Amino acid sequence: MMDIDWQIAEAKRAEAALLDALFVAEFYTGKNSALDTFSQLAAIAAETSHIGLINTIATVYNEPYHIARFIASLDHLSKGRAGWNFVTGAGSAAHQFSRDGHPSHADRYAQGDEAVDIIKRLWDSWEDGAILPVPERNLYVNQDRIHQINHTGQFYSVRGPLNLARPPQGHPVILQSGSSETGKEMAAKHGEAVYTAQQTLAAAKEFYIDLKGRLPKYGRSREDLLILPGLAPLVADTEKEALELEHELNRYVDTRKALNALSERFEVNLNDYDLDDPVPIDRAISEDTIDGIRSRHEAVLNPARRGTVTIRQLLYRSNAGHGHISLAGTPLQIADFIEEWFTSDACDGFNLLPQVAPGSTHGFFDKVIPELQNRGLFRTAYEGTTLRESFGLKRPQNRNSPRGAGSVGAAAAASSDSATSRYANANL
Repeated sequence: MMDIDWQIAEAKRAEAALLDALFVAEFYTGKNSALDTFSQLAAIAAETSHIGLINTIATVYNEPYHIARFIASLDHLSKGRAGWNFVTGAGSAAHQFSRDGHPSHADRYAQGDEAVDIIKRLWDSWEDGAILPVPERNLYVNQDRIHQINHTGQFYSVRGPLNLARPPQGHPVILQSGSSETGKEMAAKHGEAVYTAQQTLAAAKEFYIDLKGRLPKYGRSREDLLILPGLAPLVADTEKEALELEHELNRYVDTRKALNALSERFEVNLNDYDLDDPVPIDRAISEDTIDGIRSRHEAVLNPARRGTVTIRQLLYRSNAGHGHISLAGTPLQIADFIEEWFTSDACDGFNLLPQVAPGSTHGFFDKVIPELQNRGLFRTAYEGTTLRESFGLKRPQNRNSPRGAGSVGAAAAASSDSATSRYANANL
């Protein structure tokens, strides 16, 4: 996407709707022309004041020092609204970075774990009081409050400190996207919000209980981690109109191309089947054999694992929401769905995904959010100015300040967004 004016306009619209954050994914491959996400979010930061700004950075293809500096810079520019969606990286990018191949699933998560720890230590390398304002408005640095980290590990050697003061949020919010076994452990250890992709209430509740139950072993409570499944809604005034819109969009799917992509998840070619045949789920490849994004593989296949689904249904479902929930209905139906998931401990909010851009989220903003506000499930004003305040997350204490100098607790958000009650995002 090259039209930054359009992106800024969409960001302002999302902010007017009181969403928590915008999430912009970063890709290193593909034939679409797109600005790098830091440039996009920096431009958006200058034109907005409350909405959070989240992008993806892969640890395999970026040094921890670079990641720490880039994200801290965005947090300073936006006055505390930055978030980092942590991923290890996709194998298709290896050839862009002088690599012969992508590291194994186990190796890249071990590398990612070490990278996240370094990044947080770099953010803490400046204590909150390291910069001292003086009456003449010059800034002086208290060198006693700046610390080297002197890290030597399996993958990295980083002396530190970061050449930038501690971010306004202490640590910009860390989000995580993997739902594999290793990914869930990483989320429980480091994540503060998780983008996930369950398509049924039962699967979402199972994931919610599992992931929240892993937190105590890392000294964390269930409030320290938000779970945000993806939701791709189509909103219309009547159910008939919503279903007609969904049917129209499905007509534009390149069936052959979509089947080729879906077939990569099977030992057989789905082009050899009739579209209305049941999905041959017994011929799906095992998650353990995948060195790519395992969580997305399972998210796409889970509907077929939990009941009889035709190839056509699975194709349309995976295409509309990219493995996330796709839902067509009236504002009341969408709000009912959101309320049920939120009150059933299946999620802490949703990541709102547009099925068509521009415009497909506007019906949600204009018609679903007011209904959620009427039910007391969505904020009517921002509670603060930082992403942590919007998410209801506490500001982390600096490990170099044992008495918590400068730590400020963020007020919990009583309602937030996109999905339901407290927390929400939108994607550009």
